[in-house]
Amino acid sequence: MKILHSVHPEDFKHYTSAVIRERFLLDNLAKPGTINCAYTLYDRVIAGVAIPANRQLELENYPKLRASFFLERRELGIINVAGNGMVTADGTTYPLKKLDCLYLGKGTKSVVFSSDDSASPAVFYLLSAPAHAVYPAALMTNAEAIKVTLGDLSTANHRTINKYIHLEGIKSCQLVMGLTILHNGSVWNTMPPHVHDRRMEAYFYFDVPEGHRVFHYMGEGHETRHILMNNYECVISPPWSIHAGSGTASYSFIWGMAGENLDYADMDPVPVAEMI
Repeated sequence: MKILHSVHPEDFKHYTSAVIRERFLLDNLAKPGTINCAYTLYDRVIAGVAIPANRQLELENYPKLRASFFLERRELGIINVAGNGMVTADGTTYPLKKLDCLYLGKGTKSVVFSSDDSASPAVFYLLSAPAHAVYPAALMTNAEAIKVTLGDLSTANHRTINKYIHLEGIKSCQLVMGLTILHNGSVWNTMPPHVHDRRMEAYFYFDVPEGHRVFHYMGEGHETRHILMNNYECVISPPWSIHAGSGTASYSFIWGMAGENLDYADMDPVPVAEMI
């Protein structure tokens, strides 16, 4: 399991593109027939991808966790971004179509992923954070998610935000999770950008068309950098960093946060005119 260490913003200013990718990018997560996870020292969040292609996949424990099972002291958010599939947690099976979300609370011992059709497998994005309280498992379909449409085609940021795990949605200990879909012809996400010192954030890009990329922008507002992102790649955003992106075509992404509170709107804007 890859481990990402925390980075000081003053050190970040001296990083090359290669070092930025090494310290913040989670690539090679999406491999059919496997579960791949990475451990970060940002609020000890784990991000991963499970693709049960030709067989069921069980979420195994990692020695790094020093736990009896993966969710002994953790909670887990799961969003399917591809073909229909199922997650079986402690004997209860939850069907997940594309864009559906499942929350599993602390103490869930067995988690098994499967696909309805091996020719069109599910792709489950996983985001896990430490938990000190137990909340019940909950499935939320995309139709049930709170939706907010923002932006405008004239500024190329017309997008719909889908909220799943948050104060008014699925209850959790510290996870906040949802996804954003860019409308056709729009390419900018989270613009104008913001920071939130009380939480880290992870972006998982999906539905990036073949041959296209997303420029993910990060850094302090006065010291920005970028990472080029492919489909099914995740980038970690420290609390001191902006997080925004611009693609060469429309795309979607999952946003997930962990930290001090569950208030989705807890953010400090960074005006575009002040960015460098």
